[in-house]
Amino acid sequence: MENIYKINQKLNAGIIGATGMVGQRFITLLAEHPWFNITALAASPKSAGKKYAETIEGRWKMTTPIPEKVKDMMVFDASDVEKVSSLCDFVFSAVDMPTKDEVKKIEEAYAKTETPVISNDKATRGVPDVPMFIPEINSPHAEVIEAQRKRLGTKTGFIAVKPNCSIQSYVPMLTPLLKFGLKEVVVSTYQSVSGASKTFNEMPEIIDNVIPYIGGGEEEKSETEPMKIWGSVKNGVIENITKPIITSQCVRVPVSDGHLATVFINFDGAKPSKEEIIQLWREFKGEPQELNLPSAPKQFIYYFDEIDRPQTKLDRDLENGMAVSAGRLREDSIFDYKFIGLSHNTLRGAAGGGVLTAEYLYKKGYIVKK
Repeated sequence: MENIYKINQKLNAGIIGATGMVGQRFITLLAEHPWFNITALAASPKSAGKKYAETIEGRWKMTTPIPEKVKDMMVFDASDVEKVSSLCDFVFSAVDMPTKDEVKKIEEAYAKTETPVISNDKATRGVPDVPMFIPEINSPHAEVIEAQRKRLGTKTGFIAVKPNCSIQSYVPMLTPLLKFGLKEVVVSTYQSVSGASKTFNEMPEIIDNVIPYIGGGEEEKSETEPMKIWGSVKNGVIENITKPIITSQCVRVPVSDGHLATVFINFDGAKPSKEEIIQLWREFKGEPQELNLPSAPKQFIYYFDEIDRPQTKLDRDLENGMAVSAGRLREDSIFDYKFIGLSHNTLRGAAGGGVLTAEYLYKKGYIVKK
């Protein structure tokens, strides 16, 4: 369904969890957004009642200055759901709470005020009627929102979530290969410190070091979340697929931004040629490109012919950090093929992916003016 409102009628957006790294990234992306206005910032009770510039002093982690338009905005308590919701048509959620249950509870509370929630948190990713979007790949999952609204008892409120930031470094490249009977995937991700919401100053132990463990079920998410993204909506829920089988390792590396992946793949039967795979990657696009959404990259997947690309520092910012890239596709002595993937974790993988999701859902009429 297409939005009946004119796109030039801006929606009012709130950010809950506005003081954290992802919340800060949302602010930088929305400060001059053509479709959305920031009308509410919310965080923990200790930040509530202060101007944003005051509460964020000494903790601003972006490379660009705090946008002028939010400096003097008063920060609300994120738990004051009714107040924050009254100021917004929808909210972006980047809340940091002790448990998944607490996050799920507050996000559902916002949804039940008829305020759509675009979440960056893992709390609802496994809920069968909550769509988990990489919009170029699984935009049809939006149809499950109607079933979710029935469960929540809402007319316009719902929750949509983005997946784990690291999987964007390989899932886009795997997606067009599913039709060839993709059977097995072995992936290792080399993840930046911003994936832990840290800077080098805040994580000195990473300097000249690699940490071979990332907590929070990172490897499990890397193996299971693609199954939902590639699934289909049936009987009001998203049914996961069962193949390919994915096994992963995730390590933290001394890089500021960007997650790089090394990927090995096997097919169940005849495999496509290297040239065929590269052509599929370069031609791959989705509804965000067809709809010309503001945050959508013109080219979703870049393939580099150079033997030493993609490189994290050189290539993470392709198309404002919203494109993904691949390189070094070649045959392997054990697997059919291997390649390198790269994505920007706080842009495509986090806040940018959330903004793109909101743009898509607004364009299709799921997010509307209150």
